[in-house]
Amino acid sequence: MSDTIVDPMDDGALRQGSLEIRLAGSDAEVRAAQALRFRVFYEEMAARPSPAMLLAGLDFDEFDPICDHLLVFDHSRGSGADAVIGTYRLIRRDAAARAGRFYSSDEYDIAPLVDYPGEVLELGRSCVDVGYRNRPTMQLLWRGIAAYVFRHDIALMFGCASLPGTDTRLLADQLTYLHHNHLAPPHLRVRALPDRRIDMAILDPATIDPRAAINLLPPLIKGYLRLGGFVGDGAVIDEQFNTTDVCVVVKTDLVTDKYYRHYERRNRDGTLV
Repeated sequence: MSDTIVDPMDDGALRQGSLEIRLAGSDAEVRAAQALRFRVFYEEMAARPSPAMLLAGLDFDEFDPICDHLLVFDHSRGSGADAVIGTYRLIRRDAAARAGRFYSSDEYDIAPLVDYPGEVLELGRSCVDVGYRNRPTMQLLWRGIAAYVFRHDIALMFGCASLPGTDTRLLADQLTYLHHNHLAPPHLRVRALPDRRIDMAILDPATIDPRAAINLLPPLIKGYLRLGGFVGDGAVIDEQFNTTDVCVVVKTDLVTDKYYRHYERRNRDGTLV
């Protein structure tokens, strides 16, 4: 596990004011990420922890020891666990091989992605402390992911993204919009496992307001869509986390293109933009 995330054409870590983003470099930093996940998922969002998680005050599973943990630190809060205010879990193909599967395979048939040529990256367990859900933090998270994608030559990234709640009647506009406007092409179209699949085409698309549906989507899903992301066929109810999940697939062309443009501008005018 590497303990740094840097701009791929720069030796400096990624920072913005008092915020810094890098990979966890110790077990203590992984535990800090797990503690943040516990606070957000179980205390704030009313997910259902196992007895062991409740006792430890940590969100954890068998994937944590084999993946990379992307962390955002606010150094104004010190240098310990309290400084961790955002996290993302990153699982590449070799890590999934050690675990025996990708996390998303519990909900989706991801064979088209597993068979995709080149390196693939599964994103998951994303959360940000309630006091930091703002543009600077999200921009730094995306910069960290972009740097990771660039460094490891990731061709495709994917993961389960969540809509709050498990009543699909209340999510019908969003799910219908995603199905009819952002369904993945056949060669990238993962499918919800048959015993868990919820049809996303709940309403007649002519009856929904696309702009209103987009506004109702969680910021994370909107971010994926801005990168040209697609969704798989079917949603899945996650009772433990009190969410309705969709599988998002993003080809990384736009991510790396943005990085190239970034460095072309910097090299042209000598400024970091």
